[in-house]
Amino acid sequence: MLLWIAFFWFVGSWIIPFLAHASGFNKDSLTHRGQALYSLLTDVTEGLAGIAILHPCLSKFRPLPPCWFRFSLKGTWHFDVGLGCLLFPLVNFLSQLNINMIPSLPSPPIGVLSVEQSIDARVPVAMALYAVVVSVCASVWEEIVFRGFLLPSLTRYMPLSWSIVVSAIAFALAHFNGQRLLLLVFLGMVMGAVFARSRNLLASTLLHSLWNGFVFLDMMK
Repeated sequence: MLLWIAFFWFVGSWIIPFLAHASGFNKDSLTHRGQALYSLLTDVTEGLAGIAILHPCLSKFRPLPPCWFRFSLKGTWHFDVGLGCLLFPLVNFLSQLNINMIPSLPSPPIGVLSVEQSIDARVPVAMALYAVVVSVCASVWEEIVFRGFLLPSLTRYMPLSWSIVVSAIAFALAHFNGQRLLLLVFLGMVMGAVFARSRNLLASTLLHSLWNGFVFLDMMK
């Protein structure tokens, strides 16, 4: 996990900006479409880097148990996703409570600022690309890392319930956003519980995607 965090920061903060600069691109001068495409490429690269780290780390444990990194359309996981969606109003309430506790930040994260600017400018292509980044890419690789790898790994050292809590805290801290800490911990616990019940990463990934899509639509309003 420490190696993944280091690579995540290194790829997003150094490698991608360096390659963009070497190619003659200046992110600040890009159009809304260009910034959205830049964010998509960065997110995909960060996700692939995380998976590339997991691959050698888990190679000595192969064959892995059948429940690891399982994506399946079979089963009753749809019911678990539906129950998770019913908790979205509570997650939204925690978000407002968290913002009231930490009312202001010096400036929003750069990625969030770019999304808001594209929404304000009503650039359809940019908004579609950001929707893919937020609702698809981020959901898939975050679930692979935190629910697919970290949560099951923690069950070797602690009970399942504590593994869900600890993985949710790690998931929240990895976003480096104090204004969203409470909601991310709770959301991580909900997705962890859905994954633990279904033993299916598709369930937690879909729930994660639905929440991110809900937040994106709320920003569009």
